[in-house]
Amino acid sequence: MKSRTEYLTFQLPERMGFLNITDRVAGIVAASGVQEGLVLVNAMHITASVFINDDEPGLHADYRRWLEHLAPFDSSPTRYAHNRTGEDNADAHMKRQVMGREVVVAITAGRLDFGPWEQIFYGEFDGRRPKKVLVKVIGE
Repeated sequence: MKSRTEYLTFQLPERMGFLNITDRVAGIVAASGVQEGLVLVNAMHITASVFINDDEPGLHADYRRWLEHLAPFDSSPTRYAHNRTGEDNADAHMKRQVMGREVVVAITAGRLDFGPWEQIFYGEFDGRRPKKVLVKVIGE
């Protein structure tokens, strides 16, 4: 069995944002030489996410509004107990929980094996600082 591990680092300038990382993951898969297997893409921070969906700006705007409705940003400790620790990012933890920690994608014939319109995204909910994403490829 072959394997390859790489780490991607992202620093989005805004507090919440989405970045299409499909091409970067596909490049790691190609470099691995794996023809049949799996790739795990994992956000290694508790206020960031990796998810699969369509690369459509309206959908991304809908996600922003929906997530802000579910867990609105509020730095005060009155809304969120977590903010009593001196942090101001309780909402980011909740947004990450909704959007997910990681994805696993099949590799077939050396390529990511997606359904129609599927792309891999990095989701940031407490931005403006560097965060890592693990990409681990395994297979034959």
